[in-house]
Amino acid sequence: MSQLTPATRPRSRRRIRLLPILGYALGALGLAWFFEQQLTTTVIFVRHADVEPGVALDTDPSLSARGRDRAERLADFLQDVDVVRSVDYIFTSPMKRAQETAAPLAQRLNIKTEITDPYLVEHFMRRVQRRHSGEIVLIVADADAIPPLIDELHGSKRLPPFAPDDYDEIYIVTIPWYGKVKTLRLHYGQQPTARLEFSEGTTSTLAAPR
Repeated sequence: MSQLTPATRPRSRRRIRLLPILGYALGALGLAWFFEQQLTTTVIFVRHADVEPGVALDTDPSLSARGRDRAERLADFLQDVDVVRSVDYIFTSPMKRAQETAAPLAQRLNIKTEITDPYLVEHFMRRVQRRHSGEIVLIVADADAIPPLIDELHGSKRLPPFAPDDYDEIYIVTIPWYGKVKTLRLHYGQQPTARLEFSEGTTSTLAAPR
C-alpha cells in the first residue's frame, strides 16, 4: 500500500477542504438552474363588453353594437400579447355577453372557449393553475366575479370597483413558480395609460399599447 509523503499530505488536505466548497457551488448553480426553468402562469381577466344601456343582465342580453366593436378591439389588443405566442386558453362565464366578448379572439387564434362558472372561485382557480401552468389564460366574466378570482390567486387587493360603463379594463396576473404574484391593470379602449399594481402595494404607470 502506498504511503503519503510529507510533501503530498498538505495537497491532500487542501483537496479535502475544497470538496465542501465545490459541493456548495454546484448546489447553488443547480438551484439557480432549477428556478430558471420553472414556469410562470399568466391569467388575464376581462369584463364582458358593452350591452345596451338599461337592459337587465338577468335576461342574458347579447352585446350591443358598441360591445361587438369593443370585442374586436380586445382581440386586437391580446392577439400579440406575448412575443412568443398569444393566449393559450380561454374561459368564459355561461352568459352570452361573455362568450361574445371572447369570440373574436378565439376565432383569430383558432382556439375553443370553455364555459365555466366563475363564482366557484377556489375550484376554478385551482383548476387553472393545475391544468394551465406556464400558459397564458384569458377569463371573461361579469364585473363582480373578477375581484374574488384575482384575490384567490393572491393578486392585488386594491382593485377599484368597476363603474357601470367601465368595460375596457384588463387585469393581468402573473404567478411565478416562486416569488410574489403581480397584478397589471391596463385599458384597451380609449384610455392611453396603464397602472401597474403590485400585490405588495406599489403602483406605477405605463403607456398602454395601441
